[in-house]
Amino acid sequence: MAPAEGACAPLNPAFVAQMEALLGAEAPAFCAALEAPAALALRVNPARPAAGELRPLFARDPVPWAENGYYLLPGARPGAGLSHFCGAFYVQEASAMLPAALLDVRPGQRVLDLCAAPGGKSSQLAAALGGEGLLISNEPEPKRAKVLAGNLERLGVPNAIVVNEYPEKLARKWPGFFDAVLVDAPCSGEGMFRREPDSRSQWQPNSPAGCAKRQAGILDRAAELLRPGGRLVYSTCTYNTAENEETVAAFLARHPEFSPGDFSVPGLSSIAPGQWKIYPHRVRGDGQFAALLLKAPGPAPALRPPAPEKAALALWKEFTAQFGFPGPGVPRMWGEFLTLLPEDTPDLSGVRVVQPGLILAQARGRRLEPAHALAMALDSLPGAELSDEAALAFARGEAVPWEGRGYLVARWRGMPLGWGKASDGLLKNHLPKGLRRANLEKF
Repeated sequence: MAPAEGACAPLNPAFVAQMEALLGAEAPAFCAALEAPAALALRVNPARPAAGELRPLFARDPVPWAENGYYLLPGARPGAGLSHFCGAFYVQEASAMLPAALLDVRPGQRVLDLCAAPGGKSSQLAAALGGEGLLISNEPEPKRAKVLAGNLERLGVPNAIVVNEYPEKLARKWPGFFDAVLVDAPCSGEGMFRREPDSRSQWQPNSPAGCAKRQAGILDRAAELLRPGGRLVYSTCTYNTAENEETVAAFLARHPEFSPGDFSVPGLSSIAPGQWKIYPHRVRGDGQFAALLLKAPGPAPALRPPAPEKAALALWKEFTAQFGFPGPGVPRMWGEFLTLLPEDTPDLSGVRVVQPGLILAQARGRRLEPAHALAMALDSLPGAELSDEAALAFARGEAVPWEGRGYLVARWRGMPLGWGKASDGLLKNHLPKGLRRANLEKF
């Protein structure tokens, strides 16, 4: 095989040959684009009203295919400021916003993100649900599942359940349950060669075939989880046909109840019915493939809402008396924590749950201590609006001056930082130690 030359020289020659077969005369332009800056972007969290006012500091041009998505300005560092700490933004590569947009979820639906960490696509699905319905975000790797849960908590998502299972178990547990399923499958990662150059050395000529075999199994389980008449989006961050077009074709051959879906994507043209692919030399985005697949209509299984628990109901009465009604749902105990499950939650017995809906409070004997997740999720809680300097101090874990008594949500520009407890002229800091941040900036 001839060695790679010119702009393609840093790449595996087998990968270059693959791209030359796909792109022909465009291959040098593609290779050159991999040396350009990545198309990083952010999404504005619609649950944080002040985010729209702060967004022009970091990002201006809209991402065509993503609601609330904007390309970052050169040198922008939104993750270094108070606004990100408060959950105003999620920083994400622009092309990675395409799959969730294709799923086109609506408030009130039951949605599954089957391979969800670190949470960018799940948070986009949560924004589309607008707090109504159910989002189950699954991640098989335990450490990544915790990162996923932390991101959804920071963004104030009230109706998500984070689980840590392999798709096979979930398909046995919840067949035909979901209105929409997203499979952002593990892949050979060719689309990350620009923003993560170290990933280039991990690619091998046999990588795509091995990934395609794994992806086929995940897709088959996703088909079982989807209800008749539902929507399935399959996506990868890679270019090769083995993991993309061929995987979709083989899936459709195995599952005649599925057909390609039609969807209008601003700024993009489909490469085949129900399929889109982003190349960095053609579009302002890194590598991404996505396919929309529709399941034929038919009877759906009956829902079984979670049963009430006596222990949870007793604490629920005490909680609502102290903090008010947090919204509809089913109160349940999760160890010593009182949580609120979305009303459409399926049976969770035997499932490894990382975050069980909205965590409301921790029971400490007869006393309830409100949870950080509650502060991030509800605007209706009593609060203390802090100045820039006081907010920075609070984020570091310090107490700040405040007159009054009782639990208050510390806020900056109306956005939540976390709980404090006011007494003796101070708002004493209840921010979890693992979340405290020094050196944040006033933006």
